[in-house]
Amino acid sequence: MNNPVVIIGAGLSGLRAASLLTEQGIKCRVLEARDRIGGRVLTTSAPNRPELGNFDLGPTWFWPQYERTIADLVKELNLRTFDQYAEGAMLSERYQNKPPERYVLPENSNARSVRFMGGVQSLIDAVANILPLGIVELEKRVTAIQLDESGAITLEADLASGKKEKIPASAVILALSPRIVANHIKFSPSLPTSLMTGLVNKPTWMAGQAKAVAIYDRPFWREQGLSGFVSSWVGPLQEIHDASPNTGSGALFGFLGIPARTRQELGEDKILNLVINQLVRLFGPSAKNVSSILYKDWATDSETAVDEDFNPLRDFPVYGEPQKEGVWEKKIIFAGTETNSQYGGHLEGALLSAEQAVSEITNLRNTFS
Repeated sequence: MNNPVVIIGAGLSGLRAASLLTEQGIKCRVLEARDRIGGRVLTTSAPNRPELGNFDLGPTWFWPQYERTIADLVKELNLRTFDQYAEGAMLSERYQNKPPERYVLPENSNARSVRFMGGVQSLIDAVANILPLGIVELEKRVTAIQLDESGAITLEADLASGKKEKIPASAVILALSPRIVANHIKFSPSLPTSLMTGLVNKPTWMAGQAKAVAIYDRPFWREQGLSGFVSSWVGPLQEIHDASPNTGSGALFGFLGIPARTRQELGEDKILNLVINQLVRLFGPSAKNVSSILYKDWATDSETAVDEDFNPLRDFPVYGEPQKEGVWEKKIIFAGTETNSQYGGHLEGALLSAEQAVSEITNLRNTFS
């Protein structure tokens, strides 16, 4: 196994797999189609007011009391965290023409969730910073993986320059969502039909969702005794939370309840007007004084979503490792949050999948050594 292990995808699972392989002295390369690391982790600031803080348009929380892998990694990397703000009453908006109802939830009714100071990107950056320089290669889109009769693996990638690169590998870790693998990469010989069907039928976490963050100079709703938590049957946001940084400014974020295709028809400007109107309806006229509003529709992100992801999820997806067989069985390894059966959809699932992938690589090396 003189060729490196090639990891496709520089999201949390891909970067963590690279760090674990590097710790063991195993050569690896991480190829990423985007021009940034992080995958579905996306932390950004208000373009006009960066001093107001960083805000997550992808995953936001973890639960240290249940998720030991991420809790241990956060401690190991000396990352700073703070508890999600949950003091005060929640609002429930059930009817179009009636004011929201106010409820004080029983103490400890919601599991304690934790956020990163500086956003989840601080976790991504900390993992990337322990990798040797040059391991992560951006704007390299893998389009094909070929296995020849001798068992040698060659990847083909499109570069930002328009050129193509052929890349040899001893094994490949597919740190991508299953549907992106099935839709974006051509395998030669083809993957078994049962495996391809399994990949296509595994919904990409977050791919059909959109998220809006309204940023304010201060979290004014707290002065009204409100936690910022809202459940709405009216919309457009169906679930809202306090997204304020640990000091200073305020922010509210929400998940859009409007289906992906309808969002595209409405357009971003109309959606954001509806969002502000809803926040004013819920929190009063102060909600009009928005400093900035951030929006990310993951369904329009071609590195995240495929056509199948436009269909709204009816139930929580069943996640777990795809079943491999045939000539590819010991050549490709799946990673990513969708491949973890217990914590699929969570950052914890992404980390556990990276550990599992590296364990498979280690076992393969031991077999052939």
